[in-house]
Amino acid sequence: MIISLHESSLFLKIISASGDTAAVWSKAKTKQKHLIVLLPNLSIRFIYNTESNNQSGGLKLLLLGLTEDPELQPFIFSLFLIMYLVTVLGNLFIVLAVSSDSKLHTPMYFFLCNLSFTDMCLSTTTIPKMLVNIQIHNQSITYTGCLHQIFFVLVFSVFENFLLVAMAYDRYVAICHPLRYTVIMNPCFCGLLLLFSFCISVMPALLHSLMVLRLSFCTELKIPQFFCELPQVLRVACSSAHINNILIYFTNCTLGGVSFSGVIFSYTRIVSAVLRMPSSGGKYKAFSTCGSHLSVVSLFYGTGFGVYFSSALTLSPKKTALASVMYMVLPQMMNPFIYSLRNRDMKVSFRKLIGRIPSF
Repeated sequence: MIISLHESSLFLKIISASGDTAAVWSKAKTKQKHLIVLLPNLSIRFIYNTESNNQSGGLKLLLLGLTEDPELQPFIFSLFLIMYLVTVLGNLFIVLAVSSDSKLHTPMYFFLCNLSFTDMCLSTTTIPKMLVNIQIHNQSITYTGCLHQIFFVLVFSVFENFLLVAMAYDRYVAICHPLRYTVIMNPCFCGLLLLFSFCISVMPALLHSLMVLRLSFCTELKIPQFFCELPQVLRVACSSAHINNILIYFTNCTLGGVSFSGVIFSYTRIVSAVLRMPSSGGKYKAFSTCGSHLSVVSLFYGTGFGVYFSSALTLSPKKTALASVMYMVLPQMMNPFIYSLRNRDMKVSFRKLIGRIPSF
């Protein structure tokens, strides 16, 4: 015998062991009614399809964060507040310095300015919500807010990935084709490259967000992260997320493989061209122009691969959350230091920018 209940309208089918329908009862208008059938020689299976909780506006998820120890919460709040302020102010200085100095209106600094803006947006998507939750002692986030976090984290992460590829291509053209650099990297091409990268970033983010809408969620909605990370959200879903997981692997392999291959190709050609230079001074100058970008690429992909392997090898949610901090917070905070400490033009522009402030 099979008993099936469907959402708000109760629908029951009683089927014998041979599969023939013995009776059908429907149109019970309330969920408070119960039916108990005790019949020998019949197998009984109870199927209950609840309304997907994500359809109601009251669904909330709990972001457990890095630790649930109340004594460590003030330390974590102070630490992440400092990291967030350093990230925003450092990247904001880069945006203002590049925008205000006409000597930095080149393709390399155009992409650097957009990279800094993307870093600010990515950090703002996750960290402020975590700080607010710690401050008000409330770990919840609404279902809509969680979807927004998933979408914007994916958009800015993929966009930063393609910006690094565009910057690697820019260095490749500058070193391997210096005479044609201004012709190839013209403002129109740079703008189209930026627009194309952003559109490619929005597409998988929108697809993943829409795929989450098809899932149903039950009562245990605890996410062991400080933000709504897509794989962690899929784990708390009641319905099958097999298609979502396949889509994640496909997009990661496709977009990540293409972008990483582009960076490897660019730097392979750069190294090959630099090694053919006759003078050591020329080699040093060529490598120095790529040093900052190579450091940022190593930090971005190194922490990304570290998060992937740590989540695959460890079963501890806390270790996975700590690894995500290395990927979601550390690169965005370190990028301004890498470009300002290793770049003479940026240092000069910073001095000019600070000199314009009356208090300094």
